[in-house]
Amino acid sequence: MNYVLALFLPPVSILLTGRLFTAILVFLIWIPALVFSGGLTHPMFILLAWVLIYQSAEDRRARRYGRRDED
Repeated sequence: MNYVLALFLPPVSILLTGRLFTAILVFLIWIPALVFSGGLTHPMFILLAWVLIYQSAEDRRARRYGRRDED
């Protein structure tokens, strides 16, 4: 569901992953980027949101199963 939301509103999708500061920063950059580029930068924000959503899900899985990031 969050991946679909990221297609239309990437900042809101990032906010739902629990990254408040990142969501605010992306919103402040996303609006002018849409206006001045005519939407050409929108895919970049979608990819950013998808990466953050995936990373958030991986962090949840790691906490649930007690995995640690071992090198």
